[in-house]
Amino acid sequence: MPALSEVITVLEQAYPPALAESWDAVGLVCGDPAEPVTRVLFCVDPGTETLDEAVELGAQLIVAHHPLLLRGVHGVPADTAKGALVHRMIRAGIALYCAHTNADSADPGVSDALAEAIGLRVTGPLDPKPDGVTGIGRIGELPEPEPFGVFVQRVADALPATVPGVLGAGDVDRLIRTVAVSGGAGDSYLERAAEAGVDAYVTADLRHHPAGEHLARPGTAPALVGLTHWASEWPWCGQASAVVAGAFAGNVDTCVSTRCTDPWNVRAERTSN
Repeated sequence: MPALSEVITVLEQAYPPALAESWDAVGLVCGDPAEPVTRVLFCVDPGTETLDEAVELGAQLIVAHHPLLLRGVHGVPADTAKGALVHRMIRAGIALYCAHTNADSADPGVSDALAEAIGLRVTGPLDPKPDGVTGIGRIGELPEPEPFGVFVQRVADALPATVPGVLGAGDVDRLIRTVAVSGGAGDSYLERAAEAGVDAYVTADLRHHPAGEHLARPGTAPALVGLTHWASEWPWCGQASAVVAGAFAGNVDTCVSTRCTDPWNVRAERTSN
């Protein structure tokens, strides 16, 4: 059975840490590189729900997209939320490895997984790095043009259900063929999507003012499809799982978390006029 260090080597070949943004915190958070690994759980968020799942599955490693300790810390006391997770993982013999913006920019990476789920043929990155291959977001094409209303339903059907659901902003009859996608918070790339001349842009955490200003710009701005953060990045878990499963066929079991870690768990519709 492989050691944790061997699994990390495979992950870092697929998602090179050098691709991470300078402010990011990627890599091994806790765990002994010499310890053996037979089961790995892949998730978006390293939280109580996914740690519970890892314990139930008997996993020795959690591979998460989001960092647990993104900001600088001076300690991890067990009476804090994140400290409690670290202590519990250590006691349970579970390591934590995080691949964040390096997984966003990798080829293939987070946005490739989102594009594949939607049914797009990727043609290149939305915001390329100098190599022209890696970078944040992806641009792709649908097999055939379809009305925006149909496309929004396509996105909803392709991704796991969430309480807020999927929102669209644009003419429901507009034909959509070219699409930009960016897993995670993507309204900082609205300008890039407009410059790319795509018909629609799919991303998460779209804010009111940037979205409104984007749609009001002169010319034909891309229609917008808004997702929850977790839903937009969840397809990557399957991609990363396949990377490890392929490298250690028969020696490492890989599992994709099915627990929604969106913070939104209640939805209400107005019932009175």
